Amino acid sequence: MKLLVTAAQGQVGHALTTQKKDSTIEIISLPRQQLDITDPISLQSAIEQVKPDVLVNAAAYTAVDKAESDTAAAYRVNETGAENLARACKQIGISLIHISTDYVYSGEKVQPYTEDDATGPLNVYGASKLAGDRAIAAILEEHIILRTSWVFGLHGNNFVKTMLRLGKERDELRIIDDQRGGPTAAEDIAITILTLCQAIQSRKAAWGLYHYSGQPTTSWFGFATAIFNRAKAMGFDLGVSVKPIPSTDYPTPATRPKSTILDCSKLKNRYNIDQPDWRERLDAIILAECGGQK
Repeated sequence: MKLLVTAAQGQVGHALTTQKKDSTIEIISLPRQQLDITDPISLQSAIEQVKPDVLVNAAAYTAVDKAESDTAAAYRVNETGAENLARACKQIGISLIHISTDYVYSGEKVQPYTEDDATGPLNVYGASKLAGDRAIAAILEEHIILRTSWVFGLHGNNFVKTMLRLGKERDELRIIDDQRGGPTAAEDIAITILTLCQAIQSRKAAWGLYHYSGQPTTSWFGFATAIFNRAKAMGFDLGVSVKPIPSTDYPTPATRPKSTILDCSKLKNRYNIDQPDWRERLDAIILAECGGQK
């Protein structure tokens, strides 16, 4: 089986292309200049060149706050790009695995969100990603949309790296404590994608929408506290104090949902994929970011 991965420079794309290769799965990535999902001609040319069995879309406009004033660009990537991918896959006859987001939900639900729950994005980023999800579902039958949350990893910018950097620079950090979700390591998303590809290869795929996130659920404050506690346990005591604050004390251009805890039982039931413990992925990032400081 041959996979073609978009946005290999991003967190999930990079994690996927650096995974230990399964002998039956070949992973191919192309630079954006050769694989631009907003350009149907470029996209078609890349697919015809590689001739993949599955296309994995890890490309997205993810600047949540910037999207509020850069709406056209967000929709061009997140909706039009997704639509282009779905049409190209349908024309050539290949499957599509698409990474989506928890921000398609309003965050008003107390219980975890299931795939059948109503959506209600609060910001342009979430709305543009939802539009892309809907375009794929309407065009292509052989698709898997994987909605995930609070992604972090060794590569690229993310919350874990930001906390470690700020922890070195400041004595105190004030972190939001009234937004809850499930941090998810890019490396675990990559492993899940490969598992899904194996199911596709063996013709055991169950197409459709799935949730996937790490556990346990927490707040941004809880996430930050876990990062610094683990760093200290590893010998990197940054000496920073972390204080919880409400969202109202940290206004942003884009409104964030209060709770986007995802029910991942559908993925477990159909593919036997468990929710990973995100805390187990912190060590490698802490070592990479703080290795020279004790």
